[in-house]
Amino acid sequence: MKIRFYIKKRIIHRLVSMQLIGILIISLFTGCAKETSSLTTSGFAFNTTYTITVYQGGTQKTLDTCVSKCADYEQVFSRTSKNSELYQINQIEALYLTVVERAMDLKDSFTKKRSYTKEQCESIVKQIEQKKTKENTVKYSICQDGSITFEISALLERIVKKGLEYSKKSDGRFDIAIEPVSSLWDFTVKKPTVPDEQKIEKALAYVDYQKIALDDQKLTFQMPGMGIDLGGIAKGFIADELKAYLEKKGVKSAVIDLGGNVLCIGQKDPKTPFHIGIQQPFADRNETIAAVSVDGLSIVSSGIYERYFKTKDGTLYHHILNPKTGYSYDNDLMAVTILSKKSVDGDGLSTSCFAMGKKEGLAFINNIDGVEAVFITKDEKMHYSKGFSKYLYKQK
Repeated sequence: MKIRFYIKKRIIHRLVSMQLIGILIISLFTGCAKETSSLTTSGFAFNTTYTITVYQGGTQKTLDTCVSKCADYEQVFSRTSKNSELYQINQIEALYLTVVERAMDLKDSFTKKRSYTKEQCESIVKQIEQKKTKENTVKYSICQDGSITFEISALLERIVKKGLEYSKKSDGRFDIAIEPVSSLWDFTVKKPTVPDEQKIEKALAYVDYQKIALDDQKLTFQMPGMGIDLGGIAKGFIADELKAYLEKKGVKSAVIDLGGNVLCIGQKDPKTPFHIGIQQPFADRNETIAAVSVDGLSIVSSGIYERYFKTKDGTLYHHILNPKTGYSYDNDLMAVTILSKKSVDGDGLSTSCFAMGKKEGLAFINNIDGVEAVFITKDEKMHYSKGFSKYLYKQK
């Protein structure tokens, strides 16, 4: 399956050689407002550069703790770090599939009901233990029905619960069980390539959030070969965690920018809201298509220009993958930006609404209280939810 996007020539001329990490820019248009002193820290985590700026309250020690927290979060949620809890879970699931395939010489995709003896379960665990990396310390058990259960941290349980919530709300168009497919795609290498069609087809058999159960810090997959990818929701979840910590430490005004996921605490000063610029698709990071004035809100976008590559025949592939096909979503959109109180909601909704397309996505947002959105279609037109206009910033 190939997906072609025909972008206007004037957009193509604005393409930059580097891949854009974030799709929002903080545009603090101060105008005649009084300048405000600030404390800033930055770092690299979650495969992106992040910046946290405090305008009122807090100390440098508070910001240093935020950096430590980001490192801690990465060791729980990262899909690629070998030391992370999530990586270890996915690794064992992949090993489980390999062991069972070799032992039973099965050709199906393990979607049928299975039944193991107690001895078979013990044998499978023994083989997994021999093959897993020494860094892998996650505890698990295999049941006779073929399911596998992991003991997970309270932090991972909270984010997986949120991910399953949005998987259900979007009817599977946003699916945290996409990992078997998303692990085949790599948009970070110098010369990305399209995965083998047969590998994608095989991986799709293991993508189904409904085959994941969560209860009392126990994460259960119904079959071997599954996995979880929290990339579509982790930064929003972490931003909310950082905001809660900063507010607890007395911060009254701040901006948390996790590689494009922007979350504000209060206003820049008592009389000036934060003005956040929404990036022009396929343009340089300092070029905005619009700006919003916000007080304590989150601004999150999903778009085809965040991480993408083009093949020699001109086909464009981007990182927002369709769990039903294994390839990039192909619709009328370039980007979706969500305004919400919680950044994790902005993350889940931006991806979900992008997957839905403009018409269905707008109808979906218009039925949610306290959330607004703007959809940018491939003809560069902007389509707003019913209450979005009150946030639009018009520079005097």
